[in-house]
Formats: sequence, structure tokens, C-alpha cells
Amino acid sequence: MPKFAANLTMLFNEVDFMDRFDAAAKAGFRGVEYLFPYANDKNQLVDKLKTLKLTQVLHNLPAGNWGAGDRGNACQPARVGEFQDGVGKAIDYATALGCRQVNCLAGIAPNDAKSDQLRKTFVENLKFAAGKLKAAGIRLLIEPINTFDIPGFYLSRTAQALEIMDEVGSDNLFLQYDVYHMQRMEGELAASLKKNISRIRHIQIADNPGRNEPGTGEINYPFLFRHIDQIGYDDWIGCEYKPAATTVAGLGWAAAYLSQK
Repeated sequence: MPKFAANLTMLFNEVDFMDRFDAAAKAGFRGVEYLFPYANDKNQLVDKLKTLKLTQVLHNLPAGNWGAGDRGNACQPARVGEFQDGVGKAIDYATALGCRQVNCLAGIAPNDAKSDQLRKTFVENLKFAAGKLKAAGIRLLIEPINTFDIPGFYLSRTAQALEIMDEVGSDNLFLQYDVYHMQRMEGELAASLKKNISRIRHIQIADNPGRNEPGTGEINYPFLFRHIDQIGYDDWIGCEYKPAATTVAGLGWAAAYLSQK
């Protein structure tokens, strides 16, 4: 049975960030993920994880100035040096936190860049990152994201991600499959997961429309969880959704899973 990790960027946002670890553990989660650790002291994060016996499941590579609208920089030709510096920073944090995988956000395609430049930059950056991370014992993931929520995001479909992974040619590059994003972009969730499960190392969930908790929208999550289990996925599923009310009030869907410690 897959294991569920709380995304602390979105869940338990009723409390300060460092208190979300305690809230997640109290709710029954055994793992946590979030967008970025870099604004926090590494030692404080490590202490939280150890004290609460939580696994740091995932975080992202540095993705530029998030507050100013950046959503990654890996496809942007003018920012290769910044990207490479970010890989080093990610390795530093992931190593300290015991995090075995990091996600690379491709970023929004600049209007003045040609498609071949974007692809070449993304591929070369992934080759660089995959090699550096492999040497550190950390997996590299890439994630297609829907272009309704983030217009212009460069990587937006499963097939596109797999083609780029093939071009990179690294045995340390895997797919992060976000159910919400792929429901919006292409559907066929069960078939896509089954077809590509050997290349998927992380799954994230939210319902659609609204990006709220499972059970609030159109996705049949009880079926999908059974399906994910049946096709042999036994790794982490990140709960990256916006609670419709409070986080705890919206955890009814997860009671059966979080009780299986």
C-alpha cells in the first residue's frame, strides 16, 4: 500500500510553518514534503524530522524568485548558471534532511526564446543535475504541470516529459506524476499510471475542480488508490491540495490510510 506524505506548503497552513510538522505527525502522516526548504535553518528542520520520526520525502530544486512569479528556471537559456548553483544548494539541504529525491520545476518559457533553445537548455540542465545528484545518492524528478494554473509552463504533458527523459538518457531521472495536473491536461489517469509506472517515483494528489482534498471533485480516488496499489506502486503519495475548510476537517478521506502505520 502506498504511503501518504503531507505537503506542508499547502496543508496545515492554519499554523506557522515549523508547527506544521507537529500537526502532520499528530494527524498520522509519516512523511512530509514542501516546495522549498531553503528559507529555513537546516538544523531546525532536521531536529523536527528526527523528533517526530518523519521522513523528508521530497522538496524542489531552487526555482528562482517565487514571490515575483518564477516557477522554475530549468528551461530558461539566460539562467543556466543560476540553475547549476541551485543544484548544489539542493544537494546540501537534501543530504542534511535525508531526502532521497528532489523535483526540478521546468519553469515558464520566456517569450523571446525559440522552442529548440528551450528544449536544449532543459535537456542540458537535466543532464547536469542528474549526474550531480546521482553522485550524492539523490534521485532527480521532473513534473508536468497544467497550463491553466500556470500559463506558459514549459513541461505540461506526460508524453513530453518521457521524451525529454529519453533524450537526457540518465538512469537517475524519473517522473513525478501529479494526478490533479494530469487530469486537467490529459485525463486517462489509470491507463497513464499503469503504462508509465516503472518510470514514476513520486505521485501527488488533489481533486478537480478546485484542487481540494480527494472526495470533493470528479476524480474517483478510492478506485485510483486501489489501482495504484494493484499496479505495484508502493512509494510515497504527496497530498498537495488546498483544504476546502481546515486541513483536519478535510482528512476524512485519509483516515483508513493514515491508520495503517
